[in-house]
Amino acid sequence: MKSQLHNRTLTICLEGRIDSHRAPTVEIEINNIIKQSEFEHLVLDAEPMSYISSAGLRIVLKLLKTHHDLKMINVSTEIYEILEMTGFTEMMEIEKALKRIDVSGKKIIGKGANGVIYRIDNDTIVKVYNEADTLEHIKAEHDMSRIAFILGIPTAIPFGIVKVGERYGSIFELINAKTFAELLQEDPTQVEFVAQQTVELAHILHETEAPEGIPLHSDVARQWLGEAKSSFDAEHFAKLSALIEAIPETNTMLHGDLHIKNIMQYEDEALLIDMDTLSAGHPIYELACIYNAYEGFGICDPNVFKNFLSVDESVVKPLLHRILELYLDTDDEDRINEVKEKASVIGLLRVLRRTIRIGEQDTPEGKKLIEECRNRINRSVDHLDTLTF
Repeated sequence: MKSQLHNRTLTICLEGRIDSHRAPTVEIEINNIIKQSEFEHLVLDAEPMSYISSAGLRIVLKLLKTHHDLKMINVSTEIYEILEMTGFTEMMEIEKALKRIDVSGKKIIGKGANGVIYRIDNDTIVKVYNEADTLEHIKAEHDMSRIAFILGIPTAIPFGIVKVGERYGSIFELINAKTFAELLQEDPTQVEFVAQQTVELAHILHETEAPEGIPLHSDVARQWLGEAKSSFDAEHFAKLSALIEAIPETNTMLHGDLHIKNIMQYEDEALLIDMDTLSAGHPIYELACIYNAYEGFGICDPNVFKNFLSVDESVVKPLLHRILELYLDTDDEDRINEVKEKASVIGLLRVLRRTIRIGEQDTPEGKKLIEECRNRINRSVDHLDTLTF
C-alpha cells in the first residue's frame, strides 16, 4: 500500500476493490503504516480505489474515531454516492475526484508566470498551472475571483478545478469570448477600443475599496526590492528604497497584471481573468504592471511582445500611450511621460528581480537586461522626489 508523508500529513492510497474478502488485509496494512509514521493529519487518497464495501466503510469509521480530522480525497462519483448515502459526507471532509481533461492540440490564448490558458472549445477555457503542487494556490485564486465578483468588478468566475496530466487547471465557461490580444491580432486598429475598455476596468478597480484579507502590493514591491539589492550601489538603493517606502498605503483594489491576455471580451462586456495577483495599494503599482506588459519586459528585445502578447511592438507602444492618456484624462505629453517614468521605476525593478529569480543574470541577455533596468532606474531616482501622482 502506497503512502506519503509531507508537511506532517500522512496520505495513504486506497487501491482497487476493498470488499469483505480484502478488507482485513487492508486494515492491517493501514495500521502498520500509521504505527511507523509520525504525523498530525491523516488523508486517504481514493483515486486508485474502484469499490468499497460495508467492511471497507467500517475501516474508515474506525480511523475516524481516532483521527478526528480524517479526510478522503479524489473520491469517484460512484464511491462518493455510497459515502453520501451512508452519512460519511456529514461526518468527515470528502473531496470528489477532479475531472481530467486533455489540452493536446488546443489553442494557447494566454501565457504567464503561473500558467498557460487554453481554449478547449467555443464555450470553455482552462488555465493550466505550471507547478504540480498548486491546489491551495488555485483555491485561493478562486476565492479572489469570488471576492472581486461580489464587489462588482467584472470578473470571469471559475466554475471548477480539473487535472491536466499531473497538473491542475481552472475551468471558465466563456461562450465565444476572446482575449483582447486575440481582438488585436484580428484587427490592430482596435487599439482605441482596447485602451478604453482597459481604462474603464482600471477605474472600476481603483474606485473599489479593498476588503480585509486582500494582500498588499507594497509587500510584493518590498520583496522585489530585497531580491534586487545586490544589483544597485548603496546610494541608489537607498534612494529607491526611500521612494518605494514613501508610497502611501491606499485601500484601493488592484488587479496586479492588467494586460490584453488577462482581459476577455464576452458578449458586450470586458471581463478580468487571472485573479491570483489581486491586491490592494496605490494605483501606481497597477500602472507599473501595465508599463511592464507593453514596454518594460521588451526594453532589450521587442520580440518579447510578440512571444508574450501575440502582437508586436507597433501595437503595444501606442496602446500604452493611449491607456495613460485616458487614465490620466490628459493629452499633456509632459504629464504622461512623468507618470510613465514613475511607473517604470517599479516596473523595471520587477523585470530586474525576475531576471535574477529565473537564473538568467549570468547569461549575456540577462546581464544586458539587468544593466539596462538598473541604468534607467538610477537615472529616474536621481531626480524624482516621489513615485505617486
